[in-house]
Amino acid sequence: MDTQTRHALKHDRFVDSTNATLDWAADNRGTLIRYGVIALVVIALVIAAIWTYSVRQQKAESILGQGLSIYETPLRVPGEPADASQGSYDTAAARAKAAYPLFEKAADNYGWLRAGEDARYFAGLAQVDMGDQAKAETELKKAAKAHNSNIAALAKMALASLYVQTNRSSQAIDIYNELAKHPTMSVPASAAQLQLASLYENTNPEKAKQLYAKIKDQNKKTAAGQIATEQLQKLK
Repeated sequence: MDTQTRHALKHDRFVDSTNATLDWAADNRGTLIRYGVIALVVIALVIAAIWTYSVRQQKAESILGQGLSIYETPLRVPGEPADASQGSYDTAAARAKAAYPLFEKAADNYGWLRAGEDARYFAGLAQVDMGDQAKAETELKKAAKAHNSNIAALAKMALASLYVQTNRSSQAIDIYNELAKHPTMSVPASAAQLQLASLYENTNPEKAKQLYAKIKDQNKKTAAGQIATEQLQKLK
């Protein structure tokens, strides 16, 4: 078969295929239009969802940022004049009281976003500073269920500390053991173990020594290992 014939056959096949496609499209025009409209609607919904998520994320971060700006304000030194432009606070409780409504707003309205989960954690810390242990526990328990494991771990650490303060050491021990078994970037195993050992110092000194020794051996080149070494020397 010569080259010219092969080209002619290829051209004929292309024409036949194109004509068949056009015929099918003509016969199924309604179906194509319907699916085309559905595709456009889906695309529009996806774009709207992305835009809505972005806007809400920005709002949540803005509210959280305002709360943190207040919460991180240095306390006024006795005798120092108040700064009306930035706000100033004599006590941690007063500062927390000013920041809490913003944390609560971000957490309640945007709890499904990262900023909302962060806000719930800080709402718990603010309640601790304000001295309302019951509300602090409620907030921290919610924060402990955050999808973000780092925030959840920090909330659990704060919750365990609250349990220690309210004479519920057994619950604190359970949390520290859980965190040690499931470490995160925000709460490594050694951090939870150090808190647990510190708790045992008054109730079970021998167990505290054993735990400090374990931390020392497993964290020889870290700050946790150094702290464990120092505490071991104090307990001797």
